[in-house]
Amino acid sequence: MKAVLEELGVKPVNSGACWGSPGWLPTEGRELITSYNPATGEPLAQVAQANEQDYAAVMAKASKAFDKWRRVPAPIRGEMVRDMGNELRKHKDALGKLVTLEMGKIIQEGWGEVQEMIDICDFAVGQSRMLYGNSMHSERPGHRMYEQYHPLGVIGIISAFNFPVAVWAWNSALAAICGDASLWKPSSKTPLTGIAVQHIINRVMDRHNCPGVFNLVVGRGGVVGERLVKDQRVAMVSFTGSTKQGRKVGETVAARFGSTILELGGNNAIIVTPNADLKLAIPAILFGAVGTAGQRCTSTRRIIVHESIRDQLVDTLLKAYQQVHIGNPIDEGTLMGPLVDTGAVQDMMNAMDRIKQEGGKILCGGEKLEGKDYPGGCFVTPCIAAVKNEFEIVQEETFAPILYIITYGDPNRDREGVATDLDEAIAYHNDVPQGLSSAIFTTNLLEAEQFLSSVGSDCGIANVNIGTSGAEIGGAFGGEKETGGGRESGSDAWKAYMRRQTNTINWSKELPLAQGIKFGD
Repeated sequence: MKAVLEELGVKPVNSGACWGSPGWLPTEGRELITSYNPATGEPLAQVAQANEQDYAAVMAKASKAFDKWRRVPAPIRGEMVRDMGNELRKHKDALGKLVTLEMGKIIQEGWGEVQEMIDICDFAVGQSRMLYGNSMHSERPGHRMYEQYHPLGVIGIISAFNFPVAVWAWNSALAAICGDASLWKPSSKTPLTGIAVQHIINRVMDRHNCPGVFNLVVGRGGVVGERLVKDQRVAMVSFTGSTKQGRKVGETVAARFGSTILELGGNNAIIVTPNADLKLAIPAILFGAVGTAGQRCTSTRRIIVHESIRDQLVDTLLKAYQQVHIGNPIDEGTLMGPLVDTGAVQDMMNAMDRIKQEGGKILCGGEKLEGKDYPGGCFVTPCIAAVKNEFEIVQEETFAPILYIITYGDPNRDREGVATDLDEAIAYHNDVPQGLSSAIFTTNLLEAEQFLSSVGSDCGIANVNIGTSGAEIGGAFGGEKETGGGRESGSDAWKAYMRRQTNTINWSKELPLAQGIKFGD
């Protein structure tokens, strides 16, 4: 652990804000927070939290950097992002281990998260030469019309603990090639990964003489977060977190006419039809439900399975759950590590009580794990529960490894208004407030196409014969309904980081008006 922290520049006590390179603010007179390893309960390091004056200094630096950075040609900005990806490659092993040590996801997922950062840098480099606008024909003779995109401003990034570095990279790499500066507030549960990334990126900014393009502020949500959300200088806020907090962020930013990307709750389901290949479905369900200890926004929460194969699927899942090795996530043989903290454990225990109170049946798991093999108080066993989709607890997102089994296709059940079994399954699937990720397992082409059609999944992500978790950076990531509606990462998500402008040039010697309007002589 010591070698990892030293390589990444993390000290026993760390500054809470960076406003360029080097630019670390002093720690004296500032409140300290301690970051703990959830697998052991041991303290990793302390971080000095930024106050309002610190935020003001960082924001001033970011604003100044934006004014300079937006004048740099986009392909040149892309070269800096290329260097950023290469620098991350050098430290992939150490940064991945720090993600595991501080957040608790297994080491394979820690390395995978850093690889995701590298991948988005590669994507952004190519995108820096493809910030295309459209050209269109004018109805007026001697006129030319086209659209172009300009840098937007300072981008505020508020990330969550479950992906402590990847979500920052999704936003900051695209923002950088678009000509924006960024200001990052990481989760107070995982501040060390933010500080480590800033140390890495500072070296890149030094080499390219662009201090202040990437900025970090660690602080309380009620101090730094609230100030960032209300700041008129922050043109766009990308927020990842709960629906409850996201609603507040969205309302606050909208009130000042800023823009947002909101990546909020997920309540993701997989439909398993009688035509499913269970050899594909079982491992996909297992990773989706147990990966990251159920703490992904794309984690699989609900299985909607046909009555005819329900028992076979559940029996196979129960056997698979018995083989999940739970332990220290830094060990490569571990498949599930701890929850992020004891508060998350209590949330899971509360959900277990509610499942029973509402009439659900616990099929396995849902216990706290204690003893010398499970220090820290954050280990649990993953749970499978038989429920009804309309249960209140099922309609909510519990950030823990709880998998709900819901059946469809019972001919004795009242299905008024439902034409087919698959219609019933899709109705269950869509009947939750969230709309992030979804999947169906079927070898039937008609079922797959219906699921992907306008009368199918209402989620931002819909998959066939793969699970709900594990999105690639090439596609835009985000959801609908209470998930927020924003899009990050690939495809044309770059447009959210730029302002769109329509241009018309009159190269004639006349001044015709649109729509044939005559105004005077």
